[in-house]
Amino acid sequence: MSNGENMELQKLLSKARRAAEDYGMIEDGDKIAVGLSGGKDSVTLLYILATMRRFLPQKYEVVAISVDMGLGPDEHEVNAVKNLCKELEVEYFIEPTHIGEIVFDIRKEPNPCSLCANMRRGALNNSAVAHGCNKVALGHHADDRTENLLLRLFRGSNVSGLTSMRSRWLVDGVTFVRPLLSFTRAELEAEL
Repeated sequence: MSNGENMELQKLLSKARRAAEDYGMIEDGDKIAVGLSGGKDSVTLLYILATMRRFLPQKYEVVAISVDMGLGPDEHEVNAVKNLCKELEVEYFIEPTHIGEIVFDIRKEPNPCSLCANMRRGALNNSAVAHGCNKVALGHHADDRTENLLLRLFRGSNVSGLTSMRSRWLVDGVTFVRPLLSFTRAELEAEL
């Protein structure tokens, strides 16, 4: 890693640490499940949380959980994620579901995104609880929050329902956190 790359990584970790401290996202004894889709945002989040274990005063565990939609896994992607988790010393779990079948074959949803997202979040929550986690970290960033607001305004939805994009919230005894909410998509991509 070059000095320039190292400085960029340090900036990324510093900003993530500040967000975690400002919003009380990480506490001593936490076991945090990272919802790992395999995309850039969730992989970056996993890397940040695993790396911050070395220097944060709070002692916590990190595990990674991918929700298998039941559509057939991409073995190349699964192996890449397994290797990354091994390198970061993070346990990796794959939660099998029938979400794809339910959404596309049984319900034949014309606009499946909302139902699919809710079902994936439920499966992730259940898996986190089953693995003893008290927190789930999601890789949403500031642009996701803005897009969510604009979609709600466009659809005429109630913007007070934006609680789903808070930095921290509780669902069925599990606290969901979004450590990347202070980052824009461009900032994250510049750091990768």
